[in-house]
Amino acid sequence: MDAITIPEPGGPEALVWDAVPDPVPGEGEVLVEVAASAVNRADVLQRQGFYEPPPGASRYPGLECSGRIAEIGPGVGGWSVGDEVCALLSGGGYAEKVAVPAGQLLPLPEGVGLTEAAALPEVTCTVWSNVFMVAHLRPGETLLVHGGSSGIGTMAIQLAKAVGAKVAVTAGSKEKLERCAELGADILVNYREQDFVAEVREATGGAGADVILDNMGAKYLDRNVKALAVNGRLAIIGMQGGVKGELNIGALLAKRAAISATSLRARPLSEKAAIVAAVREHVWPLLSGGHVRPVVDRELPMREAAEAHRLLEESGHVGKILLVTG
Repeated sequence: MDAITIPEPGGPEALVWDAVPDPVPGEGEVLVEVAASAVNRADVLQRQGFYEPPPGASRYPGLECSGRIAEIGPGVGGWSVGDEVCALLSGGGYAEKVAVPAGQLLPLPEGVGLTEAAALPEVTCTVWSNVFMVAHLRPGETLLVHGGSSGIGTMAIQLAKAVGAKVAVTAGSKEKLERCAELGADILVNYREQDFVAEVREATGGAGADVILDNMGAKYLDRNVKALAVNGRLAIIGMQGGVKGELNIGALLAKRAAISATSLRARPLSEKAAIVAAVREHVWPLLSGGHVRPVVDRELPMREAAEAHRLLEESGHVGKILLVTG
């Protein structure tokens, strides 16, 4: 098969479309013929040499895919050759085939096409696990989403609105904020021009955000704590703003607030399977009912992954950038 390889870490040009051995499904795995994958920030970090795949994972980038099952490995039940699926991966999505643990497979939601389904696994699993399973967002509460126009952001807006929450977002342009509003965002903050702490407090009558989904890390740590409501929960899922920050423990104690920090890629198979099962139970009906939808910025041939990475790093996109094998 062909796959995107990284012979040496570097810029987007480090991504090379090359012939490699076909993967073989092991115990509890299936082989998926990939229709499409999606570009994530983690893929950029891996390309740069900063994010090694977990032990035993594919060396090729790509944390999600859609496609058709081509082969069933030993010990797998409930799936058949030819089934159309999408999947959460530890790596290997930028390829024509990938071996996937059966617990990380999802059927295509009704009304979602095979290609656009590649935009779903990583964002739905990240948002559901952090915002709902860890931070326990409830109806009537306020969720603040940093990077509201990103793939994760666009899904977080929709899922929060679907359960009856109020949503505040930050984004860097009027156009991106308008797209967030179309998806249901109630409070729009241009982080280049406005202070999200002040804007969220004003919009919530001084209360603040009950849950914050943060992709920035250190840069926003102090302000995120200030923006939290009493009993608020800060879920950190990224480090785009640095890895080390100063935390005012007194402010955290005064608000009886909590901070969680999670990643998805390196979790044990059992934890990933539990998250995927929860997503299938809670999110898939919303997708099939048309209440939530994948947001796709554009599709590119997989061999043009370098261009897709350039586009992602320019941050002009809204939603997901997909890589298509066909």
